[in-house]
Amino acid sequence: MRPQVVGAILRSRVIVNRQPLSRTRLCATVTVAKSSSSSVQNSRRTFSSSLPRLHEPKAKITAEGLELSPPQAITDGKRTVLPNFWLRDNCRCTQCVNQDTLQRNFNTFAIPPDIHPTKVETTKENVTVQWSDNHTSTYPWPFLTSYLTTNTRFGHTENDQISLWGREIRSRPPTVSFSRVMGSSPDDLRGVADLTAMIKEFGFCFVKDTPHADPDVTRQLLERIAFIRVTHYGGFYDFTPDLAMADTAYTNLALPAHTDTTYFTEPAGLQAFHLLEHRAAPFSSPPGTGSSEDEGGEAAEGGKSLLVDGFNAARILESEDPKAYEILSTVRLPWHASGNAGITIAPDRMYPVLELDEDTGELHRVRWNNDDRGVVPFGEKFTPEEWYEAARKWDDILRRKSSELWVQLEPGKPLIFDNWRVLHGRSAFSGIRRICGGYINHDDFISRWRNTNYPRSEVLPRVTG
Repeated sequence: MRPQVVGAILRSRVIVNRQPLSRTRLCATVTVAKSSSSSVQNSRRTFSSSLPRLHEPKAKITAEGLELSPPQAITDGKRTVLPNFWLRDNCRCTQCVNQDTLQRNFNTFAIPPDIHPTKVETTKENVTVQWSDNHTSTYPWPFLTSYLTTNTRFGHTENDQISLWGREIRSRPPTVSFSRVMGSSPDDLRGVADLTAMIKEFGFCFVKDTPHADPDVTRQLLERIAFIRVTHYGGFYDFTPDLAMADTAYTNLALPAHTDTTYFTEPAGLQAFHLLEHRAAPFSSPPGTGSSEDEGGEAAEGGKSLLVDGFNAARILESEDPKAYEILSTVRLPWHASGNAGITIAPDRMYPVLELDEDTGELHRVRWNNDDRGVVPFGEKFTPEEWYEAARKWDDILRRKSSELWVQLEPGKPLIFDNWRVLHGRSAFSGIRRICGGYINHDDFISRWRNTNYPRSEVLPRVTG
């Protein structure tokens, strides 16, 4: 069973243990610290771990490659030798890699297949290799050590904390001010670091004190994170519920907890809602009464927003019913958007409700909208009947009071959330609501989070492999 949620919902900066954390597991210790006005480079976060004891580094030429013994003692290594061709291909010198674009400058397959070292020198910082093609490469020990202990650095769990939550988060929801996000200048990204870190940790964040007379201000706010994604709904949206698009979101009906754009191969990453106005709707008088409107009108009521932490719901499902978790993470389903003329959108293949990381087996993304779901197929590992039973359990967890965070959106306080993790819904409402917002690609969000919360020197190894 996974650990229970740490009872600390924080507005301010978070200091966590410097150990690798999986996406659905929590660190046991959380400490609250006041926000700092230091630069982004003096980040609260680091990918680095405490270092083990040091000893004399060694590198030995063998027929298979370089046999390496790094200065940091390895207790759980996967290999001791790195192949010659692989090493030569991964030379990062100025001749081999364009230092502006970080792209290779050479044809990998022009390297002789039998490339081998002719001379090797080691220091506590590097290994320098003279190759048989007369090229010289220098490899930092951290780079070499990472591949002696792991298969890849790409996609490894980054040392950030994911805090799972239920309704208890309502007392202190993650919030940052509009002025801090916008910064004192375009280059002041400290508030963007706060915003993206909170979304990464909790899955959502409110931005208080946002001007709401002009919706374009909200667009500018979102673009502090990244470009707004354009879909068949358009880009930045500003709408009232008039069914302008054939989707229940454009009505005043209640919506159960769901994720958006399940029908895209890559669903929208971040989503934003900013309630600009909720006012009474005038009643239209029957024809022939001599009046175009009745007095009073339809009251502006209801429309509370619902948020559910999908990662927490999945944790509960796995704990209470492991088979149901396996079914929902195994059975692939069709998803579609077909309500508008000329539009029939479906992803490149069928996807399960709970998408797991292929390497780690950890939960990667939640894809759930029962309204957009196609027909449960036959021929999968589990039968449709088994899928329905598992989905019923999932639906029950999503609807538990302990899972639900209900909030009343208000002008001046946009909500931004991770659509890959947090499900949203709403209660039915009366009156006229005007809402603006937009989607942001998940890759763009994660890039912004990395580059505003970590030094670039730590980010690059994570993305280049």
